[in-house]
Amino acid sequence: MSILFFFYGSIVYSQTQATATFTASVTIIEPIGITNTSNMNFAALDAKDGGTVILTPENDRITTGGIELADGAMVSAASFKVTGENGYSFSLSLPKGEYFLSDGTETVVIKDFTSNFQESTISSTTPEIKVGATLDVKAGQRPGNYKTLTSIPVTVNYN
Repeated sequence: MSILFFFYGSIVYSQTQATATFTASVTIIEPIGITNTSNMNFAALDAKDGGTVILTPENDRITTGGIELADGAMVSAASFKVTGENGYSFSLSLPKGEYFLSDGTETVVIKDFTSNFQESTISSTTPEIKVGATLDVKAGQRPGNYKTLTSIPVTVNYN
């Protein structure tokens, strides 16, 4: 009788644990990137009584107030090329608030950034993103070549 009890007790204790295994994997994707292909240029204008100049992403200039547009040959919205993993969608963040262009003495405000961007997926045919903005020009603004005081950021992110 004691022999049966010994075997029976051993069987119960031999089933107290079990082991399984797994494998792991990862896919490293190409990092998203953005490169400036053209800087923004409102071209030449006459401030006269001041006002605003809207530069559209399509390189059109629209004025309000007393500003007169001069030669528009150099007009250019900012342009960007996006790179990354084919098939992945991404979003765009435009600058917020106001930035300043300066001739070293006076400033002009640039704000209200717009873009031709629509929800997009990265591929070899991803179109360039173009960014426009609005320029506030004071009446009698001093003539000169005005440039941004700091770089203006445009950010892309994978969705």
